[in-house]
Amino acid sequence: MTSSDVARKPYDSDREETKGLLSEDIHEESWKADEELEDRGWPRKRIVGVAAAFIGLLITGVFARTFLLDSPTHPNLLFHGHDVLRSNGTHDFKRTVLIVSIDGLRADYLDRGLTPHLLDISKQGLRAKALVPIFPTLTFPNHWALMTGLYAESHGIVGNNFWDPKTRSEFHYNQIKSAWEPSWWLGEPMWETAGKSGIITANLMWPGPPKTTSGAAASYFVPWKDKVPLKEKLDQLIAWIDLPFDERPQLLMAYEPSLDQAGHKAGPMSALVNKTLTQVDVFAKDLHTALVARNLTEIVDVVFVSDHGMTDTSHPELIYMDDILGNEYDKIEHEDGWPAMGLRFSADANVTHCLELLHAAAAASSGKFHVFTHETMPTRFHFTQHERIAPIYVVPQIGYVLTSEAEGDVGMSKGNHGYDNTAAEMHAMFVAHGPFSQVVKLLHSQRRSLLTRPNKGWHSTSDDTYVMDPFENVQVYSLVMRLLGVDAVAPTNGSAAFWDKYF
Repeated sequence: MTSSDVARKPYDSDREETKGLLSEDIHEESWKADEELEDRGWPRKRIVGVAAAFIGLLITGVFARTFLLDSPTHPNLLFHGHDVLRSNGTHDFKRTVLIVSIDGLRADYLDRGLTPHLLDISKQGLRAKALVPIFPTLTFPNHWALMTGLYAESHGIVGNNFWDPKTRSEFHYNQIKSAWEPSWWLGEPMWETAGKSGIITANLMWPGPPKTTSGAAASYFVPWKDKVPLKEKLDQLIAWIDLPFDERPQLLMAYEPSLDQAGHKAGPMSALVNKTLTQVDVFAKDLHTALVARNLTEIVDVVFVSDHGMTDTSHPELIYMDDILGNEYDKIEHEDGWPAMGLRFSADANVTHCLELLHAAAAASSGKFHVFTHETMPTRFHFTQHERIAPIYVVPQIGYVLTSEAEGDVGMSKGNHGYDNTAAEMHAMFVAHGPFSQVVKLLHSQRRSLLTRPNKGWHSTSDDTYVMDPFENVQVYSLVMRLLGVDAVAPTNGSAAFWDKYF
């Protein structure tokens, strides 16, 4: 695999990534004063005896709970920290995490009846109803969010293509000259944090640079190359896991784009997506089978994620930006992102007038699209605090596409993403299996009031199976660090306490 392969586009369209990439209630009892109880025939000795018995019950309960959670009968709770060893029967292993991204796997794809192995893994392990991507819902911003736990405004990858006014240069996701330049990528990725703690790491084509600005790199790195068979990727992952103890990575990251490519090419409801989804599911099965054969299911945590979902754009309603802006359209100097569009106008443009035209058109559209500045951007987007974010952003609703009269729908793919991250069609998936998920199931059985969530209506999940509520993908970084036992972590936009109830 050569570095030039990283820049290869799977399809011909110039549109950015339109073809894909690269309980029981407890009630307090009110207790009477000793004197009042004695008046009713309760001697003080009896009161003391009852109190002692009650305290004894409390202590017994605490010790019973401690025994259940911390005793050797539940060793996963003790298998914590990156220097703790566990044998698979023939070899010693450290706690290991494998995170696999299946690009474009929409959350509800798992309910099509085409992913029995992923569902079986999730029932043995853990599944979320959805993993919520950051805005914009594009591949590179979200893969770096997964790696760093940061929103786009914090990690700097604000699109797949975007202009940086500070350096007066443009980032292109499919050009190695910019995609591998460390200065674009802010924040600290998992493999850098883990490496600081002496953990060996392995990166199999995860979108991002081979090195950060500090010079940190994964211990093993395989660069992006298109059309690599899933079997070849599986073999590489297992080869790393089979390395001798002193060479074996504890953190492995892998990326697979075929489902995203199928969604762009044929649309999310297509036979091609269903076929590719089945292939991805077989890959998950084969990976699990390989771990079972090595007796590693209680040693390796496997975390399947995706970066975003996909929506049908085979027959969108077109919104013509040149019709809205008139002559001012030609004064757009830089266009960032797609289908949402970040606009930077030339110095001679009347930006105030342009904004007035855009706002008037948005109001007249009855919600087909919205126009934001840094001052009016929805807080939930976390998309203002960086100079790389264009001063004006036009965000269409699902079903609509921004274009011009000249472009029309030429080159439009049948499926796309990049829309509002609250839309269900944009939601990604989270499935985990391994020592961590076994602990969650233990906690689920013992603390039903804390962890139980109603799953009624989820046809792929029985009502008694624990399923996490949707959560933001910026929480994944801290999960992986906790699984590895790494305490010295980088600042993130996730919550440090988010995973507390699962440990």
